[in-house]
Amino acid sequence: MVCLPLTAAVLPEDRADFLFHHYEGGGVTINGPSIQARKQLGQSVSVSGNYYVDSISSASIDVVTTASPYQEEREEMSLGVDVLHDNVTISSAVSVSEENDFEAKTLHFTISQDMLGDLTTVSLGYSRGWDTVGQTMSDPLDPGGERRIRDPDFNESANRQTYRFGLTQVLTKKLVASLAFDTVTDEGYLNNPYRSVRFLDATNPDGFDWQGELYPRTRTSRAASVRFSYYLPNRAALQGEYRLFNDSWNIEGRNIGLKYVWPLQGGWLVDFGVRRYQQSSASFFVDLMPYASAQSYYGRDKELSAFSNTTLGVGVSYDLKETFWKRIHRGTLNFKYDRISFDYDEFRDLSGDSLPAPGSEPLYSFSANVFQAYLSIWY
Repeated sequence: MVCLPLTAAVLPEDRADFLFHHYEGGGVTINGPSIQARKQLGQSVSVSGNYYVDSISSASIDVVTTASPYQEEREEMSLGVDVLHDNVTISSAVSVSEENDFEAKTLHFTISQDMLGDLTTVSLGYSRGWDTVGQTMSDPLDPGGERRIRDPDFNESANRQTYRFGLTQVLTKKLVASLAFDTVTDEGYLNNPYRSVRFLDATNPDGFDWQGELYPRTRTSRAASVRFSYYLPNRAALQGEYRLFNDSWNIEGRNIGLKYVWPLQGGWLVDFGVRRYQQSSASFFVDLMPYASAQSYYGRDKELSAFSNTTLGVGVSYDLKETFWKRIHRGTLNFKYDRISFDYDEFRDLSGDSLPAPGSEPLYSFSANVFQAYLSIWY
């Protein structure tokens, strides 16, 4: 059965989730497991923990044009606690993420309150993050040059702060809507140490050469979104989202999504969704500069280019009404598949063996497949 989310202040249920995800597209493969568990301690406290692993193999368009393919692994761990007092819920969490050339530490804090007969929920949130950016180099003790170690001479940092406001309102017995506003401030080393930008060079056989990117050291972004869930007569639900984004780098983006959730007999639930995202380019994005250091700032990250993507998704869930262990109240098996198509309006494809004159190469596009399989149990 599909139902609208309730807003009365209650602690999350005791639950465990076991997830495996797989992403493949654009020369990048990412996969790994995630394990999350939550347990109530008494009537007013709930604690949770999560362990997440990404195994990344990349031969993306950025890599194959300026560097060698690489493999790495990222681990993330988080701990959280929720405290309920009357109709107020206070939540806090800490997460730590680490890979061979990047570490991130983040603190989260949220307070939410139900009011007006539990028909309205207001929430305020704040996050603070500390990132350490490194760079790898060939190990001088490895004759084959395949092993890479962290460069002791490269160490940068970046800090970020996130402010959140949310409002959820039960409008009718069948309709719930929510508004959310986010502001993020970033300061420090914000670009990728491995990525380069190209410039025209008549002395080079290719007609161009490369230099490292240079980004501004501050960024402020803002986002506003509205979501709704509408309960249909056939026990199905229609869910929608519209989101606007802009930042101090002059990127403007918009996202619209729609999902239909349909319960079937025998404990099956299916959903079908479509999502469209479109953005403008950053003020300093450039695919090809007329000469080296032609701008105060310059970057060729394709995600800073003007681009759009379309996602088509389908999900299937099966309710395990009878479980093999008496202490498990309920379980669900879930499978999701998304097909994402990316089209870039300014970023050009340099992966061919024989390319036309610099600046006239074909625009880049690719498709990605995303699979998720997970088991959820309530105990």
